[in-house]
Parts: sequence; C-alpha cells; structure tokens
Amino acid sequence: MPIRQLPPELVNQIAAGEVIERPANVVKELVENALDAGANRIEVHSEGGGSQLLRITDDGAGITRDELSLALAAHATSKIASIDDLESVGTMGFRGEALASIASVSMLRLRSRRHDADEAWVIEAEGGPAGEPQPASGPPGTSLEVRSLFFNVPARRKFLKTDPTEQARISEIVQTIAMANPGCAFTLRLGDRTTLDLPAVDDPRSRVVALLGKELSDELLEVDFEAAGATIWGLAGTPQIAGPTARRQRVFLNGRPIRDKAIQHALREAYRGLVVPGRHPTVVLFIELDPRLVDVNVSPTKSEVRFRDGGAIHQAVRHALKDTLRKHDLVPTLDLDRSGADPSTGSFGTASPRGGSGGGEGSRGPVREFGSGMPSPGFEYQAMQSQLDQPVAPAETLMPSIRKDLRILQVHAKYLLVEDAEGLLVIDQHALHERVMFEQLKARIGEGDLERQQLLVPDVVEVDEAAIESLEGLAAMVAKIGFDARPIGPRAISLSAVPSFLLSRNVEPGEFLIEALAFGSEKGRVDDAEALLSEVLDMMACKAAVKAGDRLTQHELEALLAQRESIERATNCPHGRPTSLRIPISELDRRFGRSS
Repeated sequence: MPIRQLPPELVNQIAAGEVIERPANVVKELVENALDAGANRIEVHSEGGGSQLLRITDDGAGITRDELSLALAAHATSKIASIDDLESVGTMGFRGEALASIASVSMLRLRSRRHDADEAWVIEAEGGPAGEPQPASGPPGTSLEVRSLFFNVPARRKFLKTDPTEQARISEIVQTIAMANPGCAFTLRLGDRTTLDLPAVDDPRSRVVALLGKELSDELLEVDFEAAGATIWGLAGTPQIAGPTARRQRVFLNGRPIRDKAIQHALREAYRGLVVPGRHPTVVLFIELDPRLVDVNVSPTKSEVRFRDGGAIHQAVRHALKDTLRKHDLVPTLDLDRSGADPSTGSFGTASPRGGSGGGEGSRGPVREFGSGMPSPGFEYQAMQSQLDQPVAPAETLMPSIRKDLRILQVHAKYLLVEDAEGLLVIDQHALHERVMFEQLKARIGEGDLERQQLLVPDVVEVDEAAIESLEGLAAMVAKIGFDARPIGPRAISLSAVPSFLLSRNVEPGEFLIEALAFGSEKGRVDDAEALLSEVLDMMACKAAVKAGDRLTQHELEALLAQRESIERATNCPHGRPTSLRIPISELDRRFGRSS
C-alpha cells in the first residue's frame, strides 16, 4: 500500500479520538479556553447527555473577526509561539487542537465579540472546514455551541453511556474546574435544570466547601506548606469524613487538575493508620510550582504530568498532609443523637478491617486469663513503665491533656473512661495499646533490624508452595523484622532465629510468619516495600497488644495513658480504627438539662 498524505479532515478526526472521548472532554476543553480568555463568568448548558447540545458561554476577551477562521484551524493557538513557551506553559490549553478536533466531529457554531468591538461575529462548521465569518448580535465574550457530537463518527457515538451517566461526568468536570477557579462564577444547566450556580468568591476555602458540602466544613483542616520549590495549600479532611470512594480527592497543579500516581501514593501514606482500609480521605490540594519544573505535555488530555523531581514533590505532599494532621486533635466526637450509624464509616468507630470482634483483635490471638489483682502477663507493666522516660515519637499531636489526678475506670475489660479538658474520653484499650506497640516497633526498626533470638535447635514450619515463593520475594523484609528463615524443601521453612519481640509477647513466631507471608503475597503488596513493612508491623503490634477481656491494674492503665500522650497518631490504631471517642461536656450538660 503506498504512503499517502492524510486529508486535514481525517487528521482532525484522529486528533479528536485522542482529545475528545466523550462530551465531558468537550466541556473541559472549552471551559479551559474560556478561563485562558480571562472569563469572570462561565455558563455551561448540556442536553441529551451532551451529545445533542453543549453550549459554553463566557464573558472573556473574545475573538476578532479576522481570527475566527484561524481559531478552528488545527495547531493554531495564541498561547505559545516557540519551544521556550512550551517548556513553561502557564495556560490551561496550549496544543491548538481542541476546536479543530471538536469541529471535525460535530456541528459547531462559534460566536464571539471583543469588548471594544461594536458587533459580534459568528462562524460555523459541520464536521469539516468552517465557512466564512458572518456578522451577528451578542454581548462581549464567546459562545460555542456543539450539536450532534460524533454525528459523522457513529462508531464513537456507540461507546457513549446513558444520558444520566454522561451528564454526571459533565457535572464532575465543571465542579472540578470551578474548585480551582473561585474568582470565576460558574453556572451549569443540565436540560431544563440549573444544577450548579456558584458566584465568584475571593476565598478559595469557601469555594471548596461549597462544592464538597457545607456540612463538612468543620472537618476540613487547612494545609499550608512550602518545600522543594513548591507551595502547597488545600484542605485535608479528618479521618471521620473518609468516604467509600476517592471522589472527594482533588489535586491541582498551577490550577490544572491532574492525576499523578506518586502524589496519590503520598496522600495514602499521609493517612496511613488514620483511615481504615477501603475508605478514602477527603483531600483537596493546590500545588504551585515553577512551570519549568514540570512537563504538562505528556498526554493529549493534559491530565497527566511529569515532574523534574517527582521524589521531592512526593515528599512535600506527604509532609504537608502529615504535618497538618499531626497539629490537630483528631479524636472523633460521639454524636448521641445519631442512631444506627454504620460503624464502617469511621464516623465514631469502625469495624476491624481484617476480621475480629468490636475490639479489633478478634482472630489475632486468644484472650488471656489473669489472676485477680495481678499485672497481666500480656501487658508487662514494668517493661512499659521503663520506656516512659524515652517517648517513641514526639508528642506533636494537639490533644487535650488527660487529668493525672483521676482514677481511670476500666469498663467490661474493653474500654477506659477518663476525663480530659473537653469532656469524657472513651478509649479502646486494645486499639490504643496496638498503636503504642506499633510506634515502638517503627522506632526500633528505624534504627536497624528488630532484635532476634537465636534458637538452639531450628524450628521447622510446614507451609504451602505459595509461602515458599513469597519468602523468596520478601526475604529482606522477613530479615528486617527479626527472622532468620530459609526454605528447606518445597513445603517447609527452617527458622534459626525469631523476633525477640514476639517471644516476649507470647506470640507464636512460626504462625505469625505464615500469616505475614500470606499477607505479603497479596496482589500489589510486594511493589510497595514501605507500605508492606508498615502493614506487617501493624500485624505484630495487633498480635502482641492487650485484648478485650484483659483486666489491667491501675498502674498499667496509667502507663498506657501516659504513652498515649507521647506518641504520634494516638487517636487511631495502625489500621485506622479510632482508639478514642469523646463525649463533650456540653453534650452531657444538654442531656441532663443543665445550663452550666
């Protein structure tokens, strides 16, 4: 087959296939053009899921008559002129492909008027070259009508979803762009309904809250951080408003909504141990960075970027969120007016993410029996007390101090009741002790491998072939947590040394290793060594922590609460369940009919 030059119409349709996947992509491109034109108000109207009609109207700078035809030409733009401009893109659009691509697969009508012009001009295109501009009436700014999207590409039209689904995607796009541009007013009409009407505001927080929901305002913590040449501002939700999906997560780079795996990983790591698995924190971040340090010309949709120093940005985002969370009291308040609340939401308690009863320890180990009045063999009070003079982590979390002159009440050998500056704290003894032990393990492993106990006679553990394969891939992690483990056949592992920590906590090392290897072999776990190590340390802490049913002496209770105030993230166990709930004194007063 001979090589031939493709006609311009086909070139544009191919480009449309890359840029315009569905109506929401058209909305994104045209709204971004309006913002680049300096619009203070943008109106979006959609009908039939956007495939019948999309109309975007703005009050921006407008286009002159002489440039209307050029606006619909491929690779024509006012936003870049040289390779130097491409290396420091400061506008939302820059490729010069969008309008030509849209015009090639729709019936397009573009009307525009400059603010200093006496009249508007209109130009039309129907799946091909545009006609000549014609005079028209209209206010300053630009209005673009896109009708019958993909009318000449029926194969693409078949891939569109139902009208409600496409409308929802349009709404999502408009809300996302509006979130990053509070100084511009936005109106969205879907059919004959106005679903969004946002006035221009000076305060970025108020725009974000208006879109996320005003009921979340008190649970949104302000992020303000500078590092690696980046300025990071935004709102980080408390763990209590984590949701079932990542829908309430937005990241913007220089005003552009982006998707970046490294930033998403940093976000997850910042909330690790504060949100239960399966829940997603609410986070909106705005990152400002020198455009020369990032390549936004990675994908046709401009949603992916490439940082010159991605590692530094990852660390900056992670530290920005961790510092914000560390500075606030994250103890959830118990709402006594709510009934039948789903505990899996984490609003005032969560279910164990890996099975077990309400205490969270469930299948992690048997409940120990205790002699009356004797220190529990599972708690080791003396060992705990000796560590109190050397806190595991800095006490940076701002939580009201617990009064030291009060006796702590243990309820049903599960929960502790104690007064703090704001009311009454209800503490889950297992969850809190698990966090304490996790922080101890994390601090120890930060200095080197965990201490190990050499065995006089190696212990042989029978396993399956999957465990042998997992051991080969996780050998470094297994050694780091204190095991000397080697396969001695297709279904057996020899243990020459085991973690001293497990022995001291009466946890069977062989059984723990089998569970850790099974957990580590799950899909995706091996790819993130840091996350896997954190999960395994969590497993160790959970196995070793006191359980529901363990009776503790007053001295043991005091030691546990003292540790609570000396460690990071004491408000949550390592897998995100709250360790504490607060009943405010004002709520107690209200319930008892007291005015003060």
